Amino acid sequence: MVLRPEQEEEIEVLESIFEGDEAFKHVKDTEFQYKIGEDGSPKSFLLTITWPKEYPDVLPEFNVNSFYNNHLIPEVKDLIVKSAVEQAEPLLGDAVTYTVIDWAKENMDSLLENQPTFAAKTTVEKTVTEDDTPMGKKKEKKEQLSKAQKRKLADRVNAGGERPRGWDWVDVIRHVSNSNFHTGQRETS
Repeated sequence: MVLRPEQEEEIEVLESIFEGDEAFKHVKDTEFQYKIGEDGSPKSFLLTITWPKEYPDVLPEFNVNSFYNNHLIPEVKDLIVKSAVEQAEPLLGDAVTYTVIDWAKENMDSLLENQPTFAAKTTVEKTVTEDDTPMGKKKEKKEQLSKAQKRKLADRVNAGGERPRGWDWVDVIRHVSNSNFHTGQRETS
């Protein structure tokens, strides 16, 4: 997309102002995001500002429908967008991106005053049975050992369930005595 000179200049200004600010993100040529509030807090939101081709002669689009904002109730989302538009309208023809972001940061509390601290979850919870295992998952069945198998296993391990030191060592004397090398005999094929 070909940017207008005013847009290119505003991008330079925004990038210099928000350099090192992790809350600011230049998503595409004409799309910017700013995270208002503490990351992961129910009193935070991600404001997306998209410039149309004619910007700054027309208002940018303000959006709070990103996945990050799933915790916001619809009334709060509407209030944020409506308020951002109201802030930008008097500045039509000028660069408004920084002004709206700065205004949103300063007025975060009033924008989110109707947002409950613990928003209702929008995800579907799984049904859980009495023994707290999710439905559809089978319990792992323990291997059943006979008394003889248990005794044999107990003979191989110590009280801590560990095998004794050296259980896997090679008996060098027995190994050498079983080979044909020590008798001087060679295998013939």
